[in-house]
Amino acid sequence: MPKVSFILDHDVQEEMIRLIPPRKRSRVVNEALRRELLLRKRAFATERLREIREKIGTMSGREIVEALRKDRARRD
Repeated sequence: MPKVSFILDHDVQEEMIRLIPPRKRSRVVNEALRRELLLRKRAFATERLREIREKIGTMSGREIVEALRKDRARRD
């Protein structure tokens, strides 16, 4: 596994040293980064969906049903 270098704020580093045992720090940082990446992916996807919705507008329930029927008929 490749190593990555980055700089922590001094207060964050002090708390990490105080609260997390030496052989568990990488795992804790990985888990925290994974959570942050997931939040950012979700935010990106949400924003993309908003953009798409603005472009195409909203559809009524009847329009959705009709579009689904057309799509299903096209596949058969």
